[in-house]
Amino acid sequence: MNTKTILLFLGAIVIFTLGGYWLGTYTTGTSGPASQSPDMQNQAKSDNEKQADREVLYWQAPMNPDEIYDQPGKSKMGMDLVPVYADEANSSEGMVKINPVVVQNMNVRTAMVEQKDLSAIVSAIGKVEYDEQKLHTVNPKISGWIEELYLDYTGKMVRRGQPLFSIYSPELVTTQREYLLALKTRDKVEASSFEAIRDGGNSLLEATRKRLEYWDIPASEIQRLEKTGEVKKAVTLKAPATGVVLHKNAVEGEFIKVGTPAYKIADLSTVWVQASVYDYEVPWIEEGQPARMELSYQPGKTYRGSVAYIYPSLDHKTRTIQVRLEFPNPDLELKPGMFANVRISTRPKQNVTVIPNEAIIRTGERNVVFVAKGEGAFEPREVTLGMEGGQRNNEIEVLEGVKPGEKIVTSAQFLFDSESRLQEAIQKMLRQKQDSSDTDMKNMDRSGGEMNQSVDSTETTDHSDMNM
Repeated sequence: MNTKTILLFLGAIVIFTLGGYWLGTYTTGTSGPASQSPDMQNQAKSDNEKQADREVLYWQAPMNPDEIYDQPGKSKMGMDLVPVYADEANSSEGMVKINPVVVQNMNVRTAMVEQKDLSAIVSAIGKVEYDEQKLHTVNPKISGWIEELYLDYTGKMVRRGQPLFSIYSPELVTTQREYLLALKTRDKVEASSFEAIRDGGNSLLEATRKRLEYWDIPASEIQRLEKTGEVKKAVTLKAPATGVVLHKNAVEGEFIKVGTPAYKIADLSTVWVQASVYDYEVPWIEEGQPARMELSYQPGKTYRGSVAYIYPSLDHKTRTIQVRLEFPNPDLELKPGMFANVRISTRPKQNVTVIPNEAIIRTGERNVVFVAKGEGAFEPREVTLGMEGGQRNNEIEVLEGVKPGEKIVTSAQFLFDSESRLQEAIQKMLRQKQDSSDTDMKNMDRSGGEMNQSVDSTETTDHSDMNM
């Protein structure tokens, strides 16, 4: 490369450099603050004046909101303190103010406080049991030997009046003979002219007949005895009700004593369903309310019954109360021991203030909701709660604290609660500082503004003997 080419190349570089410098200087001069329009300059000046006129309430560490100061400076972590202005500070009642843009980014949802009828459907697991009011026990009232057994196994269906077993009792045989003798005596003295004799014959016959009835001898057997005049060795006892044999203690040929339960029969025309209901659901339940029941192995079929009784005791382990339901069972499809899903339809509570259950912050000591006041302001309210209801218990009655038509927060309220508690703590700290400063000023005023300082005499030390 010759000298002329090198000189041309260096000249081109110098020209491009000077042109770029001139272009950058021109652009900066036209777009910088000096070239702004008068309106923009006035607006910036006004914003600066407003910023200067705002009252600084306190200074706060950016990484620790609990760390507050009276003057600007550095935090314990070495960061610049951030001013908190009086117009941005939250109220002493825990009012939370958030930028509306931040509220939208947090996906804060709200709901209206409503006044309406509140009802609940109580769901529980029930167990089918026997109707205790329709249990019958067959106890022979005479001792004897079982001659013939007609009902010979447990679980068998029996009808009212169906033969159970025949029993031979010497005492029963003797009573039958006495009855026949009393019957003949009455017939003989019936034509007597003495009323006392006629009454005596009737009384003897009636007493013997009552003894047979008290032993549960069927009326058909007594009528047979009167017609035939034949004493039977064994008398047949019959079923007192229709049902299923739950327990059998009778054995053919065995001696059975008086009072020994021979059979236990359950009438299954109606059954009981015992359901466990949580304690907070009990206020909704009343006797006579309709109930529905479904069995897992019979989908789509619903049984209808009613609430028969609410037990007075609470199971402290499960915190549940037993509720007894009653269902008709004409086809005997409901069998004791089955488990079923039970739903009790309760009566609605009319004209109550209702809010969503998810809006409540339960601290254990109080229940709090946040009311949206508009423009990013949220106010905490302590509420008094009533009964839970609605579909899946997603609503709750409010007795005090909010009114119908107000908006309450249903999501992110725990963040608001943390911020509210923080602001309350800061306000308390500021009030304590203010109270302590006021107390110091009052003490100074009481002293009259004079400060008495006692000056102690100072001893002097002779340094003449010291060698410098």
